[in-house]
Amino acid sequence: MDISSPAVLSLEDVTFRRNGKEILHEVSFEIGRGEHWVMLGANGAGKSTILGFCGAMVHPTTGTVKVLGHQLGKVELQALRPHIGHVDPRHRVRPMMTTTEVVLTGITGTVLLPMRWTPSQADLARAADLIGQLGLSRIAGDRWQTLSQGERGRALIARALIAEPALMLFDEPTTGLDVAAREQLLETIDLLAETHPGLTSVLVTHHLEELPTTTTHALLLADGRVVTAGPADEVLTSSNVSRTFDYPIEVEFRDGRWTARTSRRGS
Repeated sequence: MDISSPAVLSLEDVTFRRNGKEILHEVSFEIGRGEHWVMLGANGAGKSTILGFCGAMVHPTTGTVKVLGHQLGKVELQALRPHIGHVDPRHRVRPMMTTTEVVLTGITGTVLLPMRWTPSQADLARAADLIGQLGLSRIAGDRWQTLSQGERGRALIARALIAEPALMLFDEPTTGLDVAAREQLLETIDLLAETHPGLTSVLVTHHLEELPTTTTHALLLADGRVVTAGPADEVLTSSNVSRTFDYPIEVEFRDGRWTARTSRRGS
């Protein structure tokens, strides 16, 4: 399958309805190869639906969605999905699986390693290399149930990377992490810009503090509509973020990271 299109994701006048309710309203934006996007918005804004388009899991009701140059509805989804990595902290993992086994399931796209499948030496070498890159070598043989939440997050990133995707999706990857584990995971995501320079990514979050320093673009959503989209330094302003969350929020940018706090002052 040809996935060389310069536009990794493109939505044009997309609407989406579920059970008679319109969830997305004429959404349009485009993500270019090698860009690192963040989607921000309150609960119910439409982030999960758009992430479903990105992962070739959901079709639009009207409008056009193209993923890696292929239009949804005119492409075999099973052929497209192996080119998309998905990091979700809610991913189901059997507690007795080792870190290496979990990473290898990224090749088969399954929860468990298939009974009749045996990884090749190249597969094992690739898994070991990724585990090493993400600082997990000492726990490569440890059971999932013994891993910290931060270690699990990094293992899921390695799992997504082993299939060598062109597009990586991060679905609230720092959920449940303490501050130290969150920062370590964000450093890992930042590292991908060096180790996988051609990779495109989309990260969904509610919090500006959870944006990696390598973020290049942002999409702000409110009530199923695009508030604004474009380069992160132009989009992530106090005015735009306040409109997105319908609340006065003061945004600051320092040393490559964003912070947000209410601009109201209590008495």
